[in-house]
Amino acid sequence: MTDRAGGMEDGEDSAILIPLHEARRQRADVPVTFQRRELDQLLRLYGRMVAANEWRDYAIDHLPDRAVFSVFRRTSETPLFRIVKDPALARRQGTWSVVSATGLVMKRGHELARVLGLFDKRLSLVEA
Repeated sequence: MTDRAGGMEDGEDSAILIPLHEARRQRADVPVTFQRRELDQLLRLYGRMVAANEWRDYAIDHLPDRAVFSVFRRTSETPLFRIVKDPALARRQGTWSVVSATGLVMKRGHELARVLGLFDKRLSLVEA
């Protein structure tokens, strides 16, 4: 690839050469965030759990290596659950995980909807 920053020459569009190490450094400075659809799924789950009177507050953290959606029963407590998006684990265990208050990874996977399935109410047979 050539560096033609001087404008149009011979009718060709100009091209700018960016060294790979500079592009990676710029990308590393940007924190991991939730995309709109991911945040929509998280807030839909949060709304259901608030309506069921199980959760009362949430927090969103965008860190350099991961994004965390934490849910609380009360604001002053530690989070009940943390839903973590960690792109570094995308090829191995999956980008998404649900972590309990004790640090136990309750579910991990590649798709957010499947990981959030952990919170779905399941019918069970109760014997009298």
